[in-house]
Amino acid sequence: MSITLEISTTNYSDDSFNIKRSLSHMESLTGAYNGYMFSEPTENFGWTFFKIAFKSELQQGIEEKFADMISKYRSSTAEEKFADFMHDYFASKNCQVKIKVVG
Repeated sequence: MSITLEISTTNYSDDSFNIKRSLSHMESLTGAYNGYMFSEPTENFGWTFFKIAFKSELQQGIEEKFADMISKYRSSTAEEKFADFMHDYFASKNCQVKIKVVG
């Protein structure tokens, strides 16, 4: 099963660069390359929205490598726990974004 996250940001150029750099590092850690796809961004009321579709190999690698951290989130579903973990991971890499699970 692969997950898609919708990202909301007010600073698309910086945040998208930092997210791509962060995901590249995550690919190196898990050995799962070309593990995600970005959608085209859309703008509305000063916010930019785009989606990141994780391929199952990268998602599983992240879930296995960081299982102890992901399990500590209080979200009700595994997808929401993954999204909460990715939010905190991106925040640690200087990205001020909002994340929600879609599809």
